[in-house]
Amino acid sequence: MTLTYKKTGVDIALADKLVDFLQKKSPAIGGFSGLFPIPADGGDPWRLVACTDGVGTKLKLAFALDRHDTIGIDLVAMCVNDLITCGARPLIFLDYYATGRLDLKRSKRIMTGILEGCRQGRSLLLGGETAEMPGFYPPGEYDLAGFSVGIVKRSEVIDGSKIFPGDLILGLPASGLHSNGYSLVRKVFSDRELKSWGPRLLKPTRIYVEQIDRLAAGLRQQGGIILGLAHITGGGIVENLPRVLPKRCRAVVERSRWTVPEIFGEIRRRGRVPEAEMWRTFNMGIGMTAVIRPGTLALARKLLPEARLIGEIRAGKPEVVLR
Repeated sequence: MTLTYKKTGVDIALADKLVDFLQKKSPAIGGFSGLFPIPADGGDPWRLVACTDGVGTKLKLAFALDRHDTIGIDLVAMCVNDLITCGARPLIFLDYYATGRLDLKRSKRIMTGILEGCRQGRSLLLGGETAEMPGFYPPGEYDLAGFSVGIVKRSEVIDGSKIFPGDLILGLPASGLHSNGYSLVRKVFSDRELKSWGPRLLKPTRIYVEQIDRLAAGLRQQGGIILGLAHITGGGIVENLPRVLPKRCRAVVERSRWTVPEIFGEIRRRGRVPEAEMWRTFNMGIGMTAVIRPGTLALARKLLPEARLIGEIRAGKPEVVLR
């Protein structure tokens, strides 16, 4: 049987329709994070930035393997990586942890992961909520949600509006699957196989706060800027990169510019997943993309040696063309 994300119960297109509905009701919604003006001295030079996310069904793998020490890193990563796409500096983080019955040892491991994620994401764990709800969750299971808040100067907001044809697209390597596509993964691997592949599948989502801050600061010192940032999560490059493109631009991405990690090929073979579905479901080895001016490429490579030049901006409608 050929597997797709929709067949495993995740309908991305339907979720997009819900987002469209919400955007009509609340126009501030739509980016990777939301921005709110902070008045100061009669003006609004700052923007308060906030976003929220969870870990998804990657939690099911943590339950099956009884490994809970890194899932908190995933939680913070999914939030702060969204937050920084508009140029924001993370400030604080809050968590929501819900379970049927509190297991103190397991809970400490979860919270240790969240604290490590906050360290990597330069955020202060300001508070949260631990909800014990008997009978609501199966024994041994729990759910996590996170909330990240940051700040950015109005003049330094990254919104993609300055992107033009000819600009370049950099890709920052992912650490693995990050925290998307696990509903499909759990259909591809048997329970026994999940245990042997578990360490690779549970590798925590990479946090890009330090790298993006270094890139932004370094470019700014030389009169350059980051033009657009896209966190590659559910929907892959093909659905996330267009979120930062202006109406006049499309992105041409060269798949030969980086090596797709072997785990994605394994998933594709085992599930007979169509290639287009793989690119629409997984990050395929790129966890964050940055759009820059061609004249800043050498400096960007010096600042981030691991970054790959994966494509460029061309004239057209806001979409991704994979080559």
